[in-house]
Amino acid sequence: MTGAQPGPVPGRWSDLRTRLTSAAVMLGVGALEIWLGGPSFVALVVLLSAVMIWELAVVTAPAMRGAALALAGLAAASLLVAVGFADSGAGLVLLLPSLGLALTPRRDPPVAAGFGLAVMLAGFGLVTLRADQGGGVILWLVGIVVASDVLGYFAGRLIGGPKFWPAVSPKKTWSGTVAGWLGAAGIGLIFVVAGKAGWALVAVSPLVALAGQMGDIAESWIKRRAGVKDASSLIPGHGGVLDRFDAMTGAVVAVMALGLLLPLPFLEG
Repeated sequence: MTGAQPGPVPGRWSDLRTRLTSAAVMLGVGALEIWLGGPSFVALVVLLSAVMIWELAVVTAPAMRGAALALAGLAAASLLVAVGFADSGAGLVLLLPSLGLALTPRRDPPVAAGFGLAVMLAGFGLVTLRADQGGGVILWLVGIVVASDVLGYFAGRLIGGPKFWPAVSPKKTWSGTVAGWLGAAGIGLIFVVAGKAGWALVAVSPLVALAGQMGDIAESWIKRRAGVKDASSLIPGHGGVLDRFDAMTGAVVAVMALGLLLPLPFLEG
């Protein structure tokens, strides 16, 4: 009697189909909401921001799930107030979820509070960028994050090589990181060739990609400190919303910061 044949051994591409399917759904929903703009886009950003704060709160304090839900509700309300009354200086309410993260018992409260503030600023930034400059700038941001992630994924597995920051994110390689920068520059070039931006966007795009990579690494460090692999299991193949939008958080915050220092080389519309 022959023994059962062993099943296929999961390889380095074992999660690719699930990742691609989830990514396709997210890109489809995101593209529709970017095109629609207005209240529908605001609602999506508020929902995602609230879920990210919830995941961050659960990862850093697993036993305080009630407090995590309260912080998620606070995040949603704060972002709505900040967006609705932006001209009156109401943006200060974006600090409230961070204060909640800092003042409740959890692992590394200052780090959780800092990342929570980045999430809130990114949510506010997405809404204001879409309203002030149109959908093009959001598509540029999404393109940078997706290109950096996809090229980093394939280059890291095909080329490998030295790790970028092994103590914090053991899977990231220099080959994948640099491939992400090149992909971001390519996204900027596409917008330049299409007549939507100045040539400076090609230079700015890798900087924004680097900020996105730092957002990803910061979230990885938080998870490693907490001893978890994913922020949650809400998105098949990607983990949680925080796992998928950590890079977008870093990228948007970087764009908002750059916008305070110099005019961004991006045309409206």
